[in-house]
Amino acid sequence: MPLWDYALGLYGRDGIEPACLRLQDEFTVDVCELIWVCWLACHGLTLDRDAPEALEPVRHWQQETTRPLRALRRRLKPTARASSSLTELRETIKRAELLAERESLAALQRLSERGQGIRFLKASDPDLPRRLLEHLAPDDESALELLAVFNAHFDRPTVESWALVGHQQTL
Repeated sequence: MPLWDYALGLYGRDGIEPACLRLQDEFTVDVCELIWVCWLACHGLTLDRDAPEALEPVRHWQQETTRPLRALRRRLKPTARASSSLTELRETIKRAELLAERESLAALQRLSERGQGIRFLKASDPDLPRRLLEHLAPDDESALELLAVFNAHFDRPTVESWALVGHQQTL
């Protein structure tokens, strides 16, 4: 399943949207990366030590494009209620923000397809919420409760899903 389709499905599940928004606002978690790590886990994969380096272009895009669009959309919310033209502008910015996030997810999927920043899960790896915490909010254990929501919606990997990576990796 393409990452974009997975993201739409996951985001629509019970409890996921509010957890994502709280993690984003209270812990500065990048929701695209969060969803990507969940998607990887569904394929029996996780992040490797070189993930931060591989993620640099995606993080730069998020910092320079997606976050400013989100900030502008949020700033317009109170004034847009009083003006139909501002409402239209805010909706246009909202669509642009969604397209920017879609581009981030596409870039993350390309990393996965090239095997960059990822590896097969090992039996010794921590559970999904702990892996998410280590990658996304390593200095804040209080995020773990919110991250546990994702474990309830985690689709366990199948052998067939391991074919995501186009090259062979050893455990």
